[in-house]
Amino acid sequence: MQHKVRVWDLPTRLFHWSLAATMVALVVTAKVGGNAMQWHLQLGQVMLALLVFRLAWGLVGGHWSRFTSFMYSPTRLWRYLRGQDGDEAVGHSPLGALSVFALLGVSLAQVVSGLLSDDEISFAGPLARYVSGEWVGQATWYHSDVGQYLLIGLVVLHVLVIGFYALLRRRNLVNSMLHGDKLLDRPVAASRDDMATRSRAALVATLSAALAWWVFRLGVA
Repeated sequence: MQHKVRVWDLPTRLFHWSLAATMVALVVTAKVGGNAMQWHLQLGQVMLALLVFRLAWGLVGGHWSRFTSFMYSPTRLWRYLRGQDGDEAVGHSPLGALSVFALLGVSLAQVVSGLLSDDEISFAGPLARYVSGEWVGQATWYHSDVGQYLLIGLVVLHVLVIGFYALLRRRNLVNSMLHGDKLLDRPVAASRDDMATRSRAALVATLSAALAWWVFRLGVA
């Protein structure tokens, strides 16, 4: 008997797809350059707000969205990679959890480096004026020459893994991130996803957006 379980609450799903869309738009505006860099700057603010939201939601969100639900030990990760962990993961698998933390960390590094960057042509991050030229140079180098390709690589790897699970393991990971539910062989605790949860998410999102707006306003003369 299979059990239908709400794994991904609505705020987590909205974050996931909003982050994906924002990443694509950031890459496009960076490659176009010129006047598109103003859009790039605004999208950076959106990205910062999304990441702050996810970090907070990892503490107070639905059960399977909380970081504590997918923090695995190195031993558990090694067992999973060797195929010794046969149970299907409810939320993120050990390898999926590693991917999530890597994406969040690299995305945050990319945003922070963007805040400190200055290409001396058409773009200056809002926090560049507050640090030394050496820091600005390092941040600009990382943001344009390292971070963006590292992030693109992680996203491509993420998509390839989803394809691997769909084609070879017959597990559609996209569906559960669309409607939130998974069919599992055993009953497990579901993520709370009601109006109270969504109201809390709206408050967290508002505070996250306000913080991102304040950070970017620091660059206004």
